[in-house]
Amino acid sequence: MSRKFNFYAGPATLPLPVIEAMAKDFVDYKGMGLSLIETSHRSKEYDEIHLGAINITRELLGVGDDYKVMLLQGGATLQFGMLPMNLLHSGRKAAYVHTGAWAKKAISDAKKCGTVEVVWNGESSKYMTLPAAGAFKVDPESVYCHITSNETIGGVQWQEFPNVGVPLAADMSSDMMSRPLPMDKFGFIYAGAQKNLGPAGLTLAIIRKDLLEKCADNLVAYLKYKTHADSDSLYNTPPVFSIWTFKLTMEWLKANGGLKAAQERAEQKAAVLYDAIDGSNGYYRCPVDKACRSRMNVVWRLPSEELEEKFIKEGKAKGMLGLKGHRDVGGIRASIYNAMPAEGVALLAQFMADFKKANA
Repeated sequence: MSRKFNFYAGPATLPLPVIEAMAKDFVDYKGMGLSLIETSHRSKEYDEIHLGAINITRELLGVGDDYKVMLLQGGATLQFGMLPMNLLHSGRKAAYVHTGAWAKKAISDAKKCGTVEVVWNGESSKYMTLPAAGAFKVDPESVYCHITSNETIGGVQWQEFPNVGVPLAADMSSDMMSRPLPMDKFGFIYAGAQKNLGPAGLTLAIIRKDLLEKCADNLVAYLKYKTHADSDSLYNTPPVFSIWTFKLTMEWLKANGGLKAAQERAEQKAAVLYDAIDGSNGYYRCPVDKACRSRMNVVWRLPSEELEEKFIKEGKAKGMLGLKGHRDVGGIRASIYNAMPAEGVALLAQFMADFKKANA
């Protein structure tokens, strides 16, 4: 088959070697006589996958023994509520930074669980920028400060993480494992897998043990972080297929230079598209502040919606899928996660030049 380039925001493209390896072992996993997704999650074969996924997460991110790595379900959406349910009890409060659509959802759920202070709101810029250093203050009594590291819809990304004086919590669904992280700043990180980590169905969550000790005990079992931390995420049947794919994807990432190399590739791919936009003499327009343009989700507009529709249609005919911007904002969006090959980005940039020449 001729594989197309997947620019969808998610589920995202996966490394081809990972898909091929899974296809090879899918029906008969390592000579077991059955598929891995048919065997017990208590088996030694799955145990190797499960613990291997946790261990390679620790290795790639440099996660110390003062953190617990959890393999959960429910996507980032469940974490919007699960995090405040665990930590905003007994009169505690948390700070939230409102940077766009996904931050808004996290704030909405957190307010249903406890006291929330929105310490910065990007509404005046239509969420096309992020706060400068020192632009907001966090009450030192806050149990955590929540940010969205990359807004998939708006195309803004924190290039440097703020110093807030309290544990930083971050939704990293769309840029997890795309760059090294200063783990010492974070008390809690979570990410839906379907961007850089693997297929939908898995949520990676990492919590510092001092925060874990502050979690509520009067929650139902599955919603308690302690339940999953104490059982190495084997309290109930885990999403076996997603965790298997995640482990293989992280092994692919390690074999290709780890997070430092991933960041370099992300910067190079993003630069190709932003150069195409900025060099178009205004034909293509990116509304995002240059200081915080996303390396994962590049957004831009054309002179008219009719031209945008034509761009999307012709791009699809050339093997580039998922270029339509989010329904709430329109325009064009190219999601260029870890597994998007440089060839796909180069093809898109050339198409942009050709399209402008033919339609300007």
